[in-house]
Amino acid sequence: MFARRVSLNLKPNSAASLTEKIEKEVLPLLRKQNGFQDEIIFLSKDGSKAFGISLWDRKESAEAYASDTYPQIEKILMPLVEGSPRVGTYNVSNSTFHKLAAGVPS
Repeated sequence: MFARRVSLNLKPNSAASLTEKIEKEVLPLLRKQNGFQDEIIFLSKDGSKAFGISLWDRKESAEAYASDTYPQIEKILMPLVEGSPRVGTYNVSNSTFHKLAAGVPS
């Protein structure tokens, strides 16, 4: 399993709009992507920062999404974001939800 983490600095008072755009516009696009497993969004208490973690069946699926669909999602969210999103990629080593054990290659 593979993960992408996208961190955002939000414009003032845009947390509710972010949640709505994620639900109505972003998740439908993600669900259409080959290899997409899950998306988890985190908001800071004050609503100034957010990050999302998307989980993928394998690195190649995440990379295909990154080049084909992520630019469209970035455009959807840009009116709510200050600066540029920061993206990191990771191999998933453990997950109780996905029943992965440490050291199991994805």
